[in-house]
Amino acid sequence: MKVNIYYGGRGLIEDPTLYVISKLTAVLEEIRVKVTRYNLYEEKNAIAMLPKTLKEADGVILATTVDWFGIGGLMQQFLDACWFYADKDNLSKLYMMPIAIASTYGERDAELYLTKAWEILGGIPISGLSAYVENHVEFETNQDYAKIIEKKAEDFYRTIHQKIKILPTSNNAIKQNVMHGSSIVLTPQESEQLSVYVSDDTYVKKQKEDIEELTQLFKEMLDSNKESDNNQEFIKNLRDNFHPLDDFVASYCIQISDTKKNLVIEVDNKKLKCYYGEKADADVIAKTTSTVMNKLVLGRVTFQGAFMSGDLTAKGNFKTLRSFDQVFQFNIT
Repeated sequence: MKVNIYYGGRGLIEDPTLYVISKLTAVLEEIRVKVTRYNLYEEKNAIAMLPKTLKEADGVILATTVDWFGIGGLMQQFLDACWFYADKDNLSKLYMMPIAIASTYGERDAELYLTKAWEILGGIPISGLSAYVENHVEFETNQDYAKIIEKKAEDFYRTIHQKIKILPTSNNAIKQNVMHGSSIVLTPQESEQLSVYVSDDTYVKKQKEDIEELTQLFKEMLDSNKESDNNQEFIKNLRDNFHPLDDFVASYCIQISDTKKNLVIEVDNKKLKCYYGEKADADVIAKTTSTVMNKLVLGRVTFQGAFMSGDLTAKGNFKTLRSFDQVFQFNIT
């Protein structure tokens, strides 16, 4: 048996939806279910191609985070792609469990929206999970909540394995009427090919953006001395404002997107090592721009402040992330 998980959140460390997905995955893998997760924020330029992956699955989990209102743009794009490009015969056999976790109002509405959308697509939705989470740490450490999530994973497995039937709904009738009014009828193969073309258009646009970035990068490389000075500028500020903590050992890898470079910071008590390179096993892996990095080392914004505002994204140890502003105390200039 194979289950695909499509995650429509932003991938932030404190997103409780990631915890729910992790618990579901652990239970399903224990009972020998192959689980594949697709992070839609990583697949922005290929969402039109994702309906092809449904052919490999016996069940689907649609997991979204309600940060403001509704299911979010990425999950909506995926559902749109399923409507236009998915094999409807294959969809009619697919069980789907919705997951909606909110830090604001609307988790039940989001779960219902996913359920209705899947019914209109022709799939088989089952009862899912929805929750309001005010404090993600308390939520993730609550054993009663963990048992509920684990039980839901077991129920999802039984539903797929036993091919449990569900009662008909009016959404199925709506689907028939809407589909009947379509002027262009495409075979699954034609829909799949069309999704490739759509994805290619997005890919070409992305390539143009990459070419512009490369042009800027090569322009900067012509002045190697200036580049070297800029590289050392961040490192010098980090060293000058280093305030070691007792028994604190941590590593950070900050990906500076517009220069395509990784600034690695390793702290071992009173020892500090800074360099440009690679460190895939860093405790915290962050991503930002050189503009935000300049503000950070000049004391105009804190590391956690940039993270909370969305100017910097990060994954890894959240406690270590918060400690950055204690280890490096920049003076405002």
